[in-house]
Amino acid sequence: MPLAQDPTLQDFGHDPWWLVLIKVVFVFAFGMVCTLLGVWFERRVVARMAVRPGLNQAGPFGLLQTLADGLKGAFKEDIMPRTADKVVFFFAPTVAVICAMTSLSVIPFGPMVSIFGHRTPLQVTDVPVAVLLILACSGMAVYGIVLGGWASGSTYPLLGGLRSSAQMISYEVSMGLSVVAVFMLSGTMSTSQIVAAQASGKEFDLGPINVDAPGWYALLLLPSFIIFFIAIVGETNRAPFDLPEAESELVAGYMTEYSSLKFLLFMLSEYVAMVAMSAATATLFLGGWRAPAPITTIWAGANSGWWPMLWFFIKVVLLVFVFVWLRATLPRLRYDQFMKLGWRVLLPINLVWILSLAALQVARDEDTGDEKFVILGGFLVGIVLLALLWPSGKRAPDKPLEEQVKSRPPGSFPIPPMDLQVPPSPRARRAVAEREPANVGAGAGGDLPDKES
Repeated sequence: MPLAQDPTLQDFGHDPWWLVLIKVVFVFAFGMVCTLLGVWFERRVVARMAVRPGLNQAGPFGLLQTLADGLKGAFKEDIMPRTADKVVFFFAPTVAVICAMTSLSVIPFGPMVSIFGHRTPLQVTDVPVAVLLILACSGMAVYGIVLGGWASGSTYPLLGGLRSSAQMISYEVSMGLSVVAVFMLSGTMSTSQIVAAQASGKEFDLGPINVDAPGWYALLLLPSFIIFFIAIVGETNRAPFDLPEAESELVAGYMTEYSSLKFLLFMLSEYVAMVAMSAATATLFLGGWRAPAPITTIWAGANSGWWPMLWFFIKVVLLVFVFVWLRATLPRLRYDQFMKLGWRVLLPINLVWILSLAALQVARDEDTGDEKFVILGGFLVGIVLLALLWPSGKRAPDKPLEEQVKSRPPGSFPIPPMDLQVPPSPRARRAVAEREPANVGAGAGGDLPDKES
């Protein structure tokens, strides 16, 4: 079928201006609608997991609650601190939203389709380095948070912005290295070509049996997929990595001084980034707009026409559900635990996996295209990664209090008493003997002294 053709880089740049405008408006509407529904979806799912009814008053199933909250926030008083940098304070929320929206422009939503008689790919544009554009937009989004915290002229927003910059830098490295494995296997950085590279599965000869493995990089590059998803959770400031706005430590983080529409823009940017990163994950690792193998086996036309857009939306919704699931399940990490996970766990594992994958790519038989070693190596590293990150069932026994006190470094703060009894101060004077009660009344003890004497 001609409409099921995979787009190439030569298919972009030939659309009329009105068709480009339609695509841009569609991508913008997709980001906005997914954001509104994402807020409603998160609150409903979290309420369901917590055995609560959730949103059920405004509209059917509470669908209008997010719209009502947006209108209420828009009419709130817009307060600007006296010490704030007014220009930067005003534009900082828009930076985060624009960067998240821009990354959706290179996401393929489907194959070649016909729109008003014009054959065009269901994608705004594509370039040979489209994945680098996604990484650049993800890295630029931190500027909105850092500038918002700095321009507020307050201490707590500044601390939240600085912590966010350290967080982004830490997980940008792991996310970039995860994508390197996709480049090595697909041989391209174009998003449409990466989806095309996952079109068909491969047959592997494992001795007496032949195995038909799917072409999804989530299975072929399992360690990269796991590390990439953990990295995007940290990039989007989602739980359990929502440290820039840790209310228990920083009031509300970088957005403490914001109100009204500017506060809503910061909240909007978080959900747009979550949808954009879910779309990027589906494109890089889950076959993009292509239907899963059981559907394509039963229905030959599953990847033709406008149906691929449905499969793509389903994958994005499932990934957003995982984001919400993590928020309802895991507690917030401490800052040192978060940085240790990024620099001392994910980064070394990613480096070892990339080197192993490069060695396997060189050592494989190029004539037959046998990649069974790549698959086996990927599953092996994935099992090692799960073993390292899997929580242990037994807790190490606590040391006795005396050993804990002795092992403390010199100059540490004093330990409070365990029996909650405050010892007497050595500086206080205390009477050893009981004092005699003073005679203050008249009678047997004598008369009161004369005031005049």
